[in-house]
Amino acid sequence: MPDETTQNRLTFLLGGARSGKSLHAERLITALPAPWTYIATAQAFDDEMRERVAHHRDRRAQGWQTLNAPLDLAGTLRALPAGAPVLLDCLTLWLTNVMLADHDVEAAVTELCGVLARPTGRWYAVSNEVGLSIVPENALARRFRDEQGRLNQKIAALADEVLFMVAGLPMKVK
Repeated sequence: MPDETTQNRLTFLLGGARSGKSLHAERLITALPAPWTYIATAQAFDDEMRERVAHHRDRRAQGWQTLNAPLDLAGTLRALPAGAPVLLDCLTLWLTNVMLADHDVEAAVTELCGVLARPTGRWYAVSNEVGLSIVPENALARRFRDEQGRLNQKIAALADEVLFMVAGLPMKVK
């Protein structure tokens, strides 16, 4: 794995909902020279989600380019110019989109991991840790929790650095 000074590197940030993952990732990436690329995976199907998306967008300073990639995340990453600092927010919503679109989860995850294993710049990927709670009562929620856990393990294994966010505080895991 590359050392901290290497230009091509993946940092994986995970934690619970509202743990400060995205804000911390934004702080890390904006310490690098602009322009920064924000890859958004959210799909705003209701007012509450549109508000969340607007909140994330409004707190970002000048210098960001936003790309929407609710499904073709691997293709979007492959199309980026080399050296671009990238914030991918978030893998949890991407996986939700893949599952709800009834795509082949294993194939999509394999393709994404292949791209994330070879970052072409400083890349930051955000995801929720969903395995710290009770076992969901329905089959779809249990499948999602299990798929998200497997995805997080794969990304953590190939990442150069892993941070776990708790109450806005980063804990270095790897």
